[in-house]
Amino acid sequence: MQGRIIRGVGGFYYVLTKEGALYACRARGIFRKTGIKPLVGDEVTFAVTDPKDMEGNVETILPRKSELLRPAVSNVDQALLIFAVQKPKPSLMLLDRLLLMMKTRGLPVVLCFNKTDLKDREGEAGLRAYTALLGAEVLFISGKTGEGIEALLELLRGKTTVLAGPSGVGKSTLINRIQPEAGMETGAISEKLERGKHTTRHAELIYASENTFLVDTPGFSSLNLPELSKEELKDYYPEFAPYEEECRFLGCSHTGERDCGVKNAVSEGRIPEERYRNYVSLYRELSERKAWE
Repeated sequence: MQGRIIRGVGGFYYVLTKEGALYACRARGIFRKTGIKPLVGDEVTFAVTDPKDMEGNVETILPRKSELLRPAVSNVDQALLIFAVQKPKPSLMLLDRLLLMMKTRGLPVVLCFNKTDLKDREGEAGLRAYTALLGAEVLFISGKTGEGIEALLELLRGKTTVLAGPSGVGKSTLINRIQPEAGMETGAISEKLERGKHTTRHAELIYASENTFLVDTPGFSSLNLPELSKEELKDYYPEFAPYEEECRFLGCSHTGERDCGVKNAVSEGRIPEERYRNYVSLYRELSERKAWE
């Protein structure tokens, strides 16, 4: 049989079939011998060992189209970065760090600002200006009232999306809106997953609709910068590109050099000043990390 691993805990891999059946599977010993470990998100084949209790053994792992190490999950299509417009006020540095993390992993990003029902129009306008040139889809929604949810669902449909963002932004409310009750035996799945209920949280796929999954995980709590050089950092700032030809020096880092096109664009308001300050801060952090290596 074939299915997808939606959770792995306590030595079991919970495999969901296209028909909505959930099997608790063990991994064959061959995986340990080869150093290959099944991951949440893997498409696998498995053999049923106990039809009554719906248990089996994972036999093979089908080819992965993507793989993340932290969190350990495969076959992710995009990232949904969730912040609140207000309460809590969004940390733009955290936003930039998460955006950089996802871009270095090759994941398209959807930026989602929740709690538009708080009617913070000034805050909304500032966020729109800050995110206009980031090269990401940007949505303003309300998990409470449903505003913007249909547009979000359209971006999620048919994809596996990893969620990330700070606490208190309404992620649980949003997940409850996205995940319909119909189309899946959610009660049976909850019952089967009960054995892992009191364990440390692991990456988990949440079924939203046909071929549509959310990855709920604490794995992005680490704010360490990804492995890249300070010279590569500017390549992940698409808003810099139009002004780099105006830089006097080839390979300009846009930090301390004279006659810098990017710095001129910042002073003229074409690039948000806080976005640039965050870039300089991250550049220095990467410089210091390299010095300690």
